[in-house]
Parts: sequence; C-alpha cells; structure tokens
Amino acid sequence: MSTKPEGATPPTRTLTERRKAATQLDIARAAAELFTERGPDGTTAEDIALRAGVALRTFYRYFRSKQDAVAPLLAGGGDRWRELLAATEPGAGLPAALERSIAASLTPADAAAEEGLRWTRGLLRAATEDPALRAVWYRVNQESEERLREVVAGLAGPDADPLEVRLAAAAATDAIRIALESWAETDAPADGAGAPAELAVRCLRELMGGMRLLNP
Repeated sequence: MSTKPEGATPPTRTLTERRKAATQLDIARAAAELFTERGPDGTTAEDIALRAGVALRTFYRYFRSKQDAVAPLLAGGGDRWRELLAATEPGAGLPAALERSIAASLTPADAAAEEGLRWTRGLLRAATEDPALRAVWYRVNQESEERLREVVAGLAGPDADPLEVRLAAAAATDAIRIALESWAETDAPADGAGAPAELAVRCLRELMGGMRLLNP
C-alpha cells in the first residue's frame, strides 16, 4: 500500500481533456497578451478569439467572459504547487513541506516559468482597475484553497483537527496570493530578493506562528 497522502498522484487525463486544456491555455495567453497591450477595456472577446486562432463560439464554449479567459493562466501556478506538495514524502513535516513546495513552485526553473510569472504580474496590475478581472483572481485563489485542503489533510494525518487543516490551507493560499500581489506592485525580479518565492515564504512564516498545525 502506498504511503503517499490521498490525492498525491493526479489522475491521467484523456486525449480529449488534454486538447481542451491546451485550447483553453492558448485562449488564456491570447487574452493576457491583449490585456497587457490594450487593457481589459480595450479588448473584446472577438479580439481574443482572433488572436488565439479560434472561432468566437469556441471562446464562449470555454469561457463566460473576456476576463474569465485568463483563469487557466492564473491557476497554473497553484496546480503545480499542489502537485509538488502532494508529492512530499511522509514524515517531512507540514511547515517544511509547505515552505519547500511554495519556494519551488514560485522560483522559475526555465524561461517558460519566468514568462508565466510575468503574465501574472501584468494581469494583477490590470486587475487593479478592473473589478471583473479581480473577481477572477479571487475565484482562482478560492478554488485553489479548496483543493489544497485535501492535500494538507493527507500530510497532516488522520488525527489533525479539520478546522486547523482548513486554516492551514487558507494561510498557505493567502501567503502566495499576497506575495504575488505585492510583487506585482514592484519591478523586482522573478527570482532572488523581493521575488515571489521569497515574499511567499516570508508571508507563510508570519501567518503560521500562532497555528498549532503550522508551528514548527
């Protein structure tokens, strides 16, 4: 029997699901490019569909609005983070596992990862003037927090208090959210001092001091 926490191995997606995800990501990147160039107010769903090379009806098959189109791009980092956390070896300790997974997921390992952070920065800057885009960002974080609870519960063990598990998931999610929002307000690099990884670990340590489950 595996000693990994439940949910540690993500289910294998079908070819249709992979194609759908790829199309959604293409649309998300097109939306992010246009929002950066023109701002959300200067961008239409038709513009995004044209840039992504899909029909407008395809756009609306996947997304309800132009702002909603960037959700896959904003959610990608959280998906990678939860996968890293779920792969933690048993007995590693939840505080250390959270710090390591947060730092690893927010430290760009290649040009593509650094580009993803730049897209996030641009979208968060645009969101300051666009309530609908802010709502998408908050929704993405809420959904990530809900998925994180299962991973945290598996690492914390069967005797963990459900309330503390929920608080830990909320604290970790907010640590990343606040770090990315703070970083987006600056011109700090994607790696090193003032970067998302450093800020998120700092936020997590500040938040976890009074929580038993997260107190090392």
